[in-house]
Amino acid sequence: MTAKVLLSVLLVGLSVSAQPVVFEHARLIDGTGRPPVEDGVLVIDGARIVAVGKAGTRRPKGARVIDATGKTLMPGIIVSHGHVGVVLEGKNRPDAYSRENIEHQLLQYQRYGITAVLALGLNRDLGYQIRDEQHAGKFPGASLFTAGRGIGVPDGAPPLPVAPDQVYRPQTVEEAVAEVKETAGHHADMLKIWVDDIFGKLPKLKREIYQAVIEEAHRSKLRVAAHVFYLEDAKALANSGLDALAHSVRDTHVDDALVQLMKKKGMVYIATLNVDESSFIFADEPALLDDPFLQGAIGAPQLEFLKSPEFKKKLDADPNLPKNRAAHANALFNLKAMHDGGVKIALGTDSGGSPTRIQGWGEHRELELMVRAGLTPMEALVAATRGSAEFLGAKDRGTLEKGKRADFIVLAANPLEDIKNSRKIESVWLAGQEGPAKAK
Repeated sequence: MTAKVLLSVLLVGLSVSAQPVVFEHARLIDGTGRPPVEDGVLVIDGARIVAVGKAGTRRPKGARVIDATGKTLMPGIIVSHGHVGVVLEGKNRPDAYSRENIEHQLLQYQRYGITAVLALGLNRDLGYQIRDEQHAGKFPGASLFTAGRGIGVPDGAPPLPVAPDQVYRPQTVEEAVAEVKETAGHHADMLKIWVDDIFGKLPKLKREIYQAVIEEAHRSKLRVAAHVFYLEDAKALANSGLDALAHSVRDTHVDDALVQLMKKKGMVYIATLNVDESSFIFADEPALLDDPFLQGAIGAPQLEFLKSPEFKKKLDADPNLPKNRAAHANALFNLKAMHDGGVKIALGTDSGGSPTRIQGWGEHRELELMVRAGLTPMEALVAATRGSAEFLGAKDRGTLEKGKRADFIVLAANPLEDIKNSRKIESVWLAGQEGPAKAK
């Protein structure tokens, strides 16, 4: 089947109302944090869930019935910090932001049980078009939410080879305010700012600029998430009205003052544990590269490079390697501290932002790392579903409840027993339609 024919089939599937479908005898993890329902029933009709309950829940007439004995159903994973159109053929490239590449990446997310992704910055205006086409059922793959270009720093963060129209780099407050207004005019789903000097090597976004950005964004009913690294920046941003930290604090352990401030203000913490680990994990644990679940997410040339002696030599020579290891350890500690302190948690990975932050696989790795940090499997899953949906303001998804979108994953095993069971994907359903071939 050609790519064009496959796309036609997928789009027809998105636009045609199917017969009701009933899953029986399933274990239902509904994303709310409530205990799972054993011997549960999930009924979908069209794009919506119409009933959730125990055995005996009434079947609609003419429904297709699926025996889900031994299976676990959970909401689709929602990524609160990912990227599309930044990596192409295993490299960060300015020409990566194309319709074809984004289609490929959104379908990959979907195969891995990711049913929605917020592309948190580095988007061309094409991203708005694709998002709107998806709303009309005319573009396949995981639902795209977009933060537009985002506010970066002249000659500073983000230090990536992207096209000039993928990130704003204002020199003045006036320029920054105009760029926020332009972003709001596109009805962006979020706004991203970068506040980091990349281990002291680059200029940092000035406080007067990000203060003006946050204030203007809020006037336009637009929430703001920040790339951060340092504790003191996180505190300053929180006091400036920021809505979410899009990365962990990683220079040190967080203190109670920040935890309580974020809780009081209702801020969201997105740990992206993947980010620092991705800079060394494939050299430390090369056996990961032999896992078919990972191999299905990357091309053969990239896999060959990650397995090569040259890759390990490059990592070993990186002067930032010890800093990345320390940052990852701090990130694990700080996620647990934030969670225990009552701060809202959502799942993010920064997947798609670099070649080693792998779309689809990275989200399941993030769940594993969240549990390693001290969250229970249920707490990690709630963050990845309801928590992320609430962060996005997407009230129509994130839990298996009547009236919600039928975005869910069918698993062959129970992720509450072992979080790695989130990878045992039998099928992925998006808006009531069974998706393309599952991840390997």
